[in-house]
Amino acid sequence: MIQMYRKPSLFFLAVGLLVINSVNAQTKTKSDVSLDKKVEILLKKMTLEEKAGQLNQYNGFWDVTGPTPKEGLAAKKYEDLKKGLVGSMLNVKGVKDVRALQKIAVEQTRLGIPLLFGFDVIHGYKTISPIPLAESASWDLEAIRKSAEMAADEASSVGINWTFAPMVDVSRDARWGRVMEGAGEDPYLGSRIAEARVKGFQGDLSSNKNILACAKHFAGYALAESGRDYNTVDVGESTLQNVIFPPFKASLDAGVRTFMNSFNELNGIPATGNSYLQRQILKGDWNFQGFMVSDWGSIQEMKAHGFAKDDKHAAEIAINAGSDMDMESSAYVDYLPQLVREGKVKEATIDDAVRRVLRVKFELGLFDNPYKYCDEARELATVGKPEFQKEVLDMAKKSIVLLKNNNDILPLKKSGQKIALIGALANDKTSPLGSWRLAADENSAVSVLEGLQGYKDNQLTYVKGADVAIGTPKFIFETKINTTDTSGFEEALAVAKSADVVIMVLGEYGLQSGEGRSRTDLGLPGVQQELLEAIYKVNPNIVLVL
Repeated sequence: MIQMYRKPSLFFLAVGLLVINSVNAQTKTKSDVSLDKKVEILLKKMTLEEKAGQLNQYNGFWDVTGPTPKEGLAAKKYEDLKKGLVGSMLNVKGVKDVRALQKIAVEQTRLGIPLLFGFDVIHGYKTISPIPLAESASWDLEAIRKSAEMAADEASSVGINWTFAPMVDVSRDARWGRVMEGAGEDPYLGSRIAEARVKGFQGDLSSNKNILACAKHFAGYALAESGRDYNTVDVGESTLQNVIFPPFKASLDAGVRTFMNSFNELNGIPATGNSYLQRQILKGDWNFQGFMVSDWGSIQEMKAHGFAKDDKHAAEIAINAGSDMDMESSAYVDYLPQLVREGKVKEATIDDAVRRVLRVKFELGLFDNPYKYCDEARELATVGKPEFQKEVLDMAKKSIVLLKNNNDILPLKKSGQKIALIGALANDKTSPLGSWRLAADENSAVSVLEGLQGYKDNQLTYVKGADVAIGTPKFIFETKINTTDTSGFEEALAVAKSADVVIMVLGEYGLQSGEGRSRTDLGLPGVQQELLEAIYKVNPNIVLVL
């Protein structure tokens, strides 16, 4: 049982803070002091606009091998980059492109402050490990740590130095589309896995094989009402302290250098503009020294919540509440200097946020070597190397969950068995990659069919039975589920009747649930349940692979 945090009296709280601050002052190392001095020296050289720029993150907007953008939003972003008004980029990958953008930041801007390059490395970069929810089913913390370490090694070789992972939200409604990104429903297991993944991604940051981790989404995102993504969250103090917070605190204790806030409201206040979460808890009670990045456009989205009247107002609310970096809203770079001059935001507030960003860049070693993650030879030697394949296979074996094995139908014999393999997903080489695998190659997984074909001494017959979806599933976009076409049933029934054992591979295609794609029905999509029941009537010796 997790012990509930109790609020101390104000007297003891004040005494405790004095003691903590005294200890912190006495235990600061020389390197910490030196780093602080470097940050302060640089901060004093910066204009207000350049400070706002360090808090500005842009999505990749320009093909660096193509012509320079001349008009529109891309042109504005490019000019901002040259003026030193960009602190970080996301979704830029590959040493060639990363080096080109870093070169602009370091060699063409007034102060030469290097960029951070972020990417959603959720369960592998090019080499894909099981989804985080599957990894958590292994309960093997060392294997999970190693999986994150491998992902960092591969991602860092293509220029990425920051991942937006781990997602440490405790989720208890399986309809929520993003349940696959986390460790499930238990705050204790979630906390231990959060530690393992942070340590795997980050290491000690001295190597170019480690990258910044990011604990997300702070806070309460996974407890959205009805499991509907982005929906409101309304919870009591006990749930907040004993269910939601522990994995985030564990991430912090493991050394995570960045946090990401969430899209949802928490008890009526958007997390991005929530000073209780960001200033009182994270930066106050927990003394977090890294920085908070918004989720994609979440500063701007406070308008949709009815909490901000326009982008300028949203920027004011977010920075005052402790959200340090603006991901893709452009609100900070466009409005923070003006808000300071109008007296609505203190420059000291901006300075605190900039200090946090600069400190992390110094810790990462980018000021010593801005091209630390730009080694073309290493990129060529690292991406997709055979050792990674062995590691993710080991992780996959440990992640498999056997729900039941009536009549000892498993393990299957390696020879002499007549096997019927049924289900469209059995011959799917993309769905097994799962959701959130942005850099993976489509059609690159080993399908169940391919795996079984390796056992030549068995008689294997494959039939689809029924499609899960009509058309090719695309990321984010709706794909129509097959709810009517049962024309393949007859062939499947014929094959099943004559088989010793039937293997049925059923479930969702890989992108059916995810961000913005919550499920209202947790059953097998389309006609698959009907297919399963029909096959069972003619041959109950079924191995069901979900």
